[in-house]
Amino acid sequence: MNKTIGIFGGGQLGRMMAQAALPLNIQCTFFEADTNCPSAILGQVFSTKAENGLQDFIASADVFSLEFENTPLIDVDVLTKQKDLHPPRQALAIAQHRLSEKALFDALAIPVAPYKAVTSLDELKSAVEQLGLPIVLKTSRGGYDGKGQFVLRTADQIDQAWAELGPAGELIAESFVTFSREVSIIAVRGIDGDVKTWPLAENHHHNGILSHSIVPAPNSTDLQPVAQDYITRLLNHLNYVGVLTLELFVTEKGLYANEMAPRVHNSGHWSIEGAICSQFENHIRAVAGLPLGSTEVVRPTVMINIIGQYPKSEDVLALKGAHMHLYNKTEREGRKIGHITLMPNDSAELTTLCRQLAKILPNPLALSEDMSI
Repeated sequence: MNKTIGIFGGGQLGRMMAQAALPLNIQCTFFEADTNCPSAILGQVFSTKAENGLQDFIASADVFSLEFENTPLIDVDVLTKQKDLHPPRQALAIAQHRLSEKALFDALAIPVAPYKAVTSLDELKSAVEQLGLPIVLKTSRGGYDGKGQFVLRTADQIDQAWAELGPAGELIAESFVTFSREVSIIAVRGIDGDVKTWPLAENHHHNGILSHSIVPAPNSTDLQPVAQDYITRLLNHLNYVGVLTLELFVTEKGLYANEMAPRVHNSGHWSIEGAICSQFENHIRAVAGLPLGSTEVVRPTVMINIIGQYPKSEDVLALKGAHMHLYNKTEREGRKIGHITLMPNDSAELTTLCRQLAKILPNPLALSEDMSI
């Protein structure tokens, strides 16, 4: 298939999409501010700063996708007058606006924590009264990996929270959900409406950044069909094409939706080796109009992010069943620069391997030398 897919963004997600596209003889081009980005080795990068950058990018490919939900809608609108974008603009617009996202979840009967829109200090005080404390205050636009939010635990923090986030103009106050763990479900929908879902991942965070994902999520047999039902409602309602992620909280009352990401997702990187068809390959297949591949697990895996500083490759690769992916990014505190997937033949060894990795990684995040999977 001699098709070219244009991708908004040229980070590690674009890089891994392009890696999955190559064996299918599908080329990728990228639209990115930094032309020396992680994806650059895999295809031409058109600079967002160049005078005719967008038009040149649009001319470079047959069909388009993205790696970042905050892709400017103004660019999308120029593109879609001429060519197709998957996922659809509507999914992007909703994911960029948390209040619209909550309204969509409500409309599709997907449970969410109680929430209120906040546009003034008085409305914040009223939200605190109605929702009770603690609450999570978030900007309705922007923010990822824990950015753009404030956990309000006591009434005397109201002024500080408003001072920090108020300038954004529109906020959302959410009741603090008491949850036992965080999980995510990733699914893909083809142009023909075929839907396939991967198993739930159990996600562990450290300072708002994903540390590691365990797949399949332990003790999730009862949760899987519920999560699949929720994400399928979203995919069909949006007439979605490509990979969609839904982040969820496991609570005493069942699953609560946190947010959706209209793209391939960090908690799905395990699927490159751990599933018959990865999130990246299935996304490329969907965008190119090809049949979808199986999302079945090869064997249980743990995916661990490399944050800020690279470990010694030889130490990581000496571990049984370890696969390492480095993104060609410079080291910087808090930055995702690679990941490791552990999938030993005997999954009983996963705990030992994670403990060993906790000693090897310069920044082990939520991994520890006494952890258990």
